[in-house]
Amino acid sequence: MTAPNENVDVSGLSFEQARDELVRVVHELEQGAPTLEQSLALWERGEALAARCEEWLVGAKRRLDAARASAETGPGTGS
Repeated sequence: MTAPNENVDVSGLSFEQARDELVRVVHELEQGAPTLEQSLALWERGEALAARCEEWLVGAKRRLDAARASAETGPGTGS
């Protein structure tokens, strides 16, 4: 079982990087860590990775909403 890469700040990860690492962390948690300390470290890393993925998804939704709003009020809409 490998330890979570706690040296890498999740704020610099792309959505795909955070998602892939989160999948690995969940898999390791499902397998059972040898110590409580390792389980807690994995859990904390997983929480941080999940929050990072959420940030990306919320940002993507904002961009889509802004693009839709722009398209509805843009030229050629008759407004």
